[in-house]
Amino acid sequence: VQLQASGGGPVQAGDSLRLSCAASARTNYVMGWFRQAPGKEREFVAAITSSGGSTSYADSVKGRFTISRDNAKNTVYLRMNSLKPDDTAVYYCAAAPYWREARYRVEDMFYWGQGTLVTVSS
Repeated sequence: VQLQASGGGPVQAGDSLRLSCAASARTNYVMGWFRQAPGKEREFVAAITSSGGSTSYADSVKGRFTISRDNAKNTVYLRMNSLKPDDTAVYYCAAAPYWREARYRVEDMFYWGQGTLVTVSS
């Protein structure tokens, strides 16, 4: 499965942005978003089951970000509201073969997209 992330760009604090991740084919994988800020490790942001029935979020984005998927379009979205400068990072979409209640780790993910940069200025 090939993943293509898009939708990043420069925004102001408080703005909203929607990221998209298009898969090359229909997939039953769990889909997730991670991010990596300059000088920091890649961290989990959100995940969604293959059906879209369950989601999980990092505490830092809970209530501000929403993950969703449109299986007819093989696309996963990350709606980001009330953006903060701390949200500045390269955002990656990824796919995992199973759902876990705990926070996803980088090593849980089988496939990765190329990343899209989000820059939030104050």
